[in-house]
Amino acid sequence: MVSARGRESIAILDFGSQYSYLIARRVREQHVYCELLPHDAPVEHIEALSPCGFILSGGPSSVYDKGAPLLPAYVLDAGLPILGICYGMQLLACHLGGEVAPSGLREYGPAELQLAEEPSSLFLGLPSTFSVWMSHGDRIMRLPPGFTSMAHTDNSPYGAMGNPAKKAYGLQFHPEVVHTPHGTDIIRNYLFNVCGCKGDWSSRSFVQEAVASVRDQVGDGRVICAVSGGVDSTVTAALVQRAIGDSLTAIFVDTGLLRLGEVERNIEFFRRDLGLEVVFVDARQEFLYALKGITDPEEKRRLIGHTFIDIFEAEAGKLGRVDFLAQGTLYPDVIESAGAGGKATARIKSHHNVGGLPDHMRLKLVEPLRYLFKDEVRRIGLELGLPPEAVYRQPFPGPGLAVRIIGEITAERLHTLQLADAIVREEIMAVGLHREVWQYFAVLTPLRSVGVMGDNRTYANVVAIRAVTAEDAMTADWARLPYDLLARISNRIVNEVSGVNRVVYDVSSKPPATIEWE
Repeated sequence: MVSARGRESIAILDFGSQYSYLIARRVREQHVYCELLPHDAPVEHIEALSPCGFILSGGPSSVYDKGAPLLPAYVLDAGLPILGICYGMQLLACHLGGEVAPSGLREYGPAELQLAEEPSSLFLGLPSTFSVWMSHGDRIMRLPPGFTSMAHTDNSPYGAMGNPAKKAYGLQFHPEVVHTPHGTDIIRNYLFNVCGCKGDWSSRSFVQEAVASVRDQVGDGRVICAVSGGVDSTVTAALVQRAIGDSLTAIFVDTGLLRLGEVERNIEFFRRDLGLEVVFVDARQEFLYALKGITDPEEKRRLIGHTFIDIFEAEAGKLGRVDFLAQGTLYPDVIESAGAGGKATARIKSHHNVGGLPDHMRLKLVEPLRYLFKDEVRRIGLELGLPPEAVYRQPFPGPGLAVRIIGEITAERLHTLQLADAIVREEIMAVGLHREVWQYFAVLTPLRSVGVMGDNRTYANVVAIRAVTAEDAMTADWARLPYDLLARISNRIVNEVSGVNRVVYDVSSKPPATIEWE
């Protein structure tokens, strides 16, 4: 089945698994479009997506619990292929007449999966035995009518089940995680062998579709877009400009919270290379005034957001008629801020793009990147002809350096951090690791330590270095930077940045830590 825009797609229903977004990533990696939807998404959303098949995610519930998420009737009524994962498999089994019960021996972690003698199309090309990642306390005790066991483990007689006639399958394990080495192969087999996908979703097709969509939405309206030099807003501006040309006006607000030299570089890039009409606003003093005496990280974010909106609104008001606001909202923003599963989880952080400006501005949102991951946005940027140095810039938080200064923000502390951060970036780029490392930056801690510089004792600032590897910021691991590189960075910061006498390196992953320090 193909959507109205001519794009094949997969509907992933989220039942609350911490791995749900990974399913979406694995599907996208096969050049098949998908969306991660709440398990109780209305049928209208499914009809609009017009999927080729469904994937049911895992989740923390037990199917027999009171109030446990149910399988929407449209999943079975549609007659499309279905792949249930963990809780999704158990839910599918229950709804089709099988039996699920608590397992006497729970499985968490690696297990060896043994395929049946005649493997299904789901396991074509795979070895007869391979490692999988389990995370479940329940298991299927009786298969639904028409289903057979396709694989087992020592503790799960039904490690996988299937009914080829109905194109319905279930996996007790998680194929989306890296701990299941052949998981991507299984998802690929489901997409192409079961659902009949072609895998023709590409950067080029996305740009064509997004440009047409923006034109349809905006019509003869006027659009404004806040740009900062970050990848998300830059690609958004370039995409919207391609769609509507001079009907877009970009607004660049200098908050004073950007990295060293970025304001000048960004303004030149937008005006000279992109040909954007850019309104420049110097608001450094307004932001410093708003943040005076503030140390709480969420309060910083709130004040920065409100101050930005006030300034942005004032500038927009000078432009006359404005109908739309273009934003660089990405899929991780949506997932983290609201929870794709609908019943989600506490908000991880505020001041995301999600939500837009206050209602009284009465602007409609244009969010062409809303369902893309960061690496996909980079590919879109290249497709649009943006230079690699703009596309592969490391992500930078909306509140800027405010989330990398622990404690009060002052002009002096900002300058200290800008200088230290510039050294970190210079040294990592000098050894060619700037593409390999996802983010790398300095943090100004609230700590002061005793040191010895020359013949004098000092009591000065402690700077932390953070460098992580990741694909989309949902998870991250600390980068194993070479010791000699760390030594150069530390030596330069202590010698070149006044008021710093100690440098430390952060070796925490996300989770449990976050990428930023605030």
